[in-house]
Amino acid sequence: MNYSKIPLSQTVTTLCKTHNIKHIVISPGSRNAPLTIGFTHDDFFNCYSIVDERCAAFFALGIAQQLQEPVAVVCTSGSALLNYYPAIAEAYYSHIPLVVLSADRPKHLIDVGDGQTIKQQNIYGEHILYSANLKLDLRKTENQKPEEELPIIKSIENKLERFLGLQKDIQTYNESEIHDALTISKLKFGPVHINIPFDEPLYETVNELVINPKPFKIETRQEKVDDFEIKSLVDVWQSAKRKMILVGVLQPNSIEEKWLQEIADDDSIIVFTETTSNLHHPDFFPGIDKMIAPLNEEDFKALQPDILLTFGGLVVSKKIKVFLRTYKPEHHWHVGLFKANDTFFCLDKHLKLRPNTFLAAFLPQVTHHTKSNYKLTWLTVRQKRRKMHELYLDDLPFSDFTVFNSVLKSLPKQSVLQVGNSSAIRYTQLFHVSKSVSVFCNRGTSGIDGSTSTAIGASIATEQRTTFITGDLSFFYDSNALWNNYIPKTFRIIVINNEGGGIFRILPGHKDTNNFDTFFETKHHLSAKQLCEMYGFKYKVAKDQNETITQLNEFYKVSKQPVLLEIFTPSKINDKILLEYFKFIK
Repeated sequence: MNYSKIPLSQTVTTLCKTHNIKHIVISPGSRNAPLTIGFTHDDFFNCYSIVDERCAAFFALGIAQQLQEPVAVVCTSGSALLNYYPAIAEAYYSHIPLVVLSADRPKHLIDVGDGQTIKQQNIYGEHILYSANLKLDLRKTENQKPEEELPIIKSIENKLERFLGLQKDIQTYNESEIHDALTISKLKFGPVHINIPFDEPLYETVNELVINPKPFKIETRQEKVDDFEIKSLVDVWQSAKRKMILVGVLQPNSIEEKWLQEIADDDSIIVFTETTSNLHHPDFFPGIDKMIAPLNEEDFKALQPDILLTFGGLVVSKKIKVFLRTYKPEHHWHVGLFKANDTFFCLDKHLKLRPNTFLAAFLPQVTHHTKSNYKLTWLTVRQKRRKMHELYLDDLPFSDFTVFNSVLKSLPKQSVLQVGNSSAIRYTQLFHVSKSVSVFCNRGTSGIDGSTSTAIGASIATEQRTTFITGDLSFFYDSNALWNNYIPKTFRIIVINNEGGGIFRILPGHKDTNNFDTFFETKHHLSAKQLCEMYGFKYKVAKDQNETITQLNEFYKVSKQPVLLEIFTPSKINDKILLEYFKFIK
């Protein structure tokens, strides 16, 4: 087997293998050549070559999102690792384990005018869980200058002895830093950065490892249930007549069905679920905005919970945030291993447990269900909302609203749905999505950048077929995502093209002016057709409701290449139809 001749490169790749990091996304470069050699010559690793570093990082994030294990990205020095930053921020706020391996130049070549040199140490600031800044191997080459770590020693014998000792200390330090970074990414579910300085020559190889890392104990996370704390919460819980559970982003199958049923059997509990929660029960309340948008002050007071219990990641619905910030519960408890966001400014308890672990400890101690008409009242309201929703769809003109209704009904069973941000995820929240479909969206920072790349990464990491629904601006913004040789033939993209950022038409502001069209909505007349031709996608198009239905009937059939369906909707009526919807269902 070929290895990089550089001991530091060998150390990085060997410890990645020790930590069972199998997926390595590499962007081409020269300074990272030692790492590229090490990873690509070892069959243990699945290596992917993605040229655009921003796309590469989101592609890796999609893999990690599905596998729930660390995935590494490898780049050269300089501006390359700056392009990782949007995905790093998303991984940080979405708790996705991403490992950045950035090659760097030696210290003496920083800030002297060399190309592709920037200050790389700690470059991701507070958006990273751990920054490991490794030390350069002390080895003699033609062009190498003395490093800071190597002192001037008069005696040649002492100098050699000290040199060898320093190299040993450096090796120990590097091993420890790499181990700590990889362990943190795995245990705390987030991004870490390992900055790796290499001096030339970069391309030399050897047939045997020259390093032998010390064995480290790979730590595992232990959840500790505080029985006294659980008992104290049960006492408060059983005395409350109005309890609300709000569920944000969760992995599928995070909570056992028996606990969901136990919750549903309690008439004092209502459960609001976001589409990204992947939680389903006939008595739960998906479509949060549909439920609460038409409410008046009296209704809000009746809905106001005594206790709010939250699970999962960030919440899409702005309306639920406004409601709970205005009509605060007496108690807000958040259950989750990581950070508890005080989204509603009334958080008083964070239980660092997985939701299923908490419910398994908590619900058996609830000895009785509090008598209440809380859930039954709102189930009646939910039924009326659903009836009005269907009535609104009757004779509705072709628009974003009708397209999302058709598209979401067409999704294959037992599949994965990736959704772009902005209007795409907000429309999706208003419609029913089959229980058999797992839903994902980059809600950590909620940016439109990287959604396509994430969806493609996810598609190669799951055995289920993946469909990606996105708006036009998000799609064109991340069009380099299609520059990818790993896209499955079953992968499907639906671009809803309303020729601009349609969501801005819903917000307050002066519409239909040149200033608005140019700087807010960003009008355009682009099509995905040429991109499909360039990147080997089969292209389909629809411009009215009949064409949409016809194309969707053929869209998921077996094909020799991935397929993109571009649906053009009329930009001028979408905002009016959506705003009228909330008035109508009232």
